[in-house]
Amino acid sequence: MTTETTVDTGTNELLCVIRDRVAVITLNRPEARNALSDTLTPALRTMIRTCGESPEVGALLITGAGAAFCAGGNVKGMGAHRDQAKLDMSFDDKVADLQERQRLLTGALVSVRKPTITALPGPAVGAGLAIAMACDIRIAAQSALVATGYARIALSGDYGIAWLLTRLVGTARARELLFTGDRVDAARAEAIGLVNCVVPDEELQAEAFALAKSLAEGPRQALRYMKDSLDEALLFDFETARDHEAGRLIRLTTTADHKEAVLAFIEKRKAVFTGK
Repeated sequence: MTTETTVDTGTNELLCVIRDRVAVITLNRPEARNALSDTLTPALRTMIRTCGESPEVGALLITGAGAAFCAGGNVKGMGAHRDQAKLDMSFDDKVADLQERQRLLTGALVSVRKPTITALPGPAVGAGLAIAMACDIRIAAQSALVATGYARIALSGDYGIAWLLTRLVGTARARELLFTGDRVDAARAEAIGLVNCVVPDEELQAEAFALAKSLAEGPRQALRYMKDSLDEALLFDFETARDHEAGRLIRLTTTADHKEAVLAFIEKRKAVFTGK
């Protein structure tokens, strides 16, 4: 039986429902291609933290309403000077402000110790692409496209896009995509490793949810430790990473989920994990 709970995000610009232990977070500004805003972005930060910490959530699925994922920042608003207080901030304060906003968005998303999936129904540009790349897995509709976009507005990038790009597609592709800002269609994005798979537009949400649901039903502690080990693979030498990995596996051998998995294997049935 499917259970669904609507979560109050504080704004209609962001929707969130928890269905079968999957938090489905939807950027909901289709008229603006789901561009980030002073309302949507803080709500997204809150939902990432809330769902990341909730014991009721086993996986996060982030997507966009309509025909786009996220067009990034509001370029028109960049010249509007809406917030005089921010204009009056010192250089150092502006840097610190952006660093904090980044830490609470893509930083928080990378830090979530549960599987995170992005479903891209259309364009993911700039900071929108960074959000998608901060997730573990990306599924794209055939009509989706991605672009860094920063060079086109004479900016260098934010929200960790250079770091994320380099680790997903390598140094040469990362430089190409950042320097040119060219649009990359879904087929090429899959070919260079920017997205994991491409599906027909009409199947995107069902395919992405099915994957998120299967991961949400998985062994929670083991998945958390897998993410720790995968993160360390980018940071440590082989010997250190291997030794840390061994410690995690031995800890997991004492869990109820491991015992359940072994019993289910013997009994030829699907394991039912409790996170214990």
